[in-house]
Amino acid sequence: MNTILEQALKLPVRERIELIGDIWDSISDEPEAFELTDEQKAELERRIEHHRLKPEDTVPWETVEAEALAR
Repeated sequence: MNTILEQALKLPVRERIELIGDIWDSISDEPEAFELTDEQKAELERRIEHHRLKPEDTVPWETVEAEALAR
């Protein structure tokens, strides 16, 4: 197994979740580094359109994160 992964898996769950967020942020800082598939693009468009039509269905990230961390 990868040494970095082994170290990460030893962290408490809360810290692993924070690590995932940090890694994701570092990836999203470089959007040119990856290309979405046509299916992914279509799904994003579908979700954006749904949000335009029903913005009240949106759950703020802070709420999702708090509920996930409370489990």
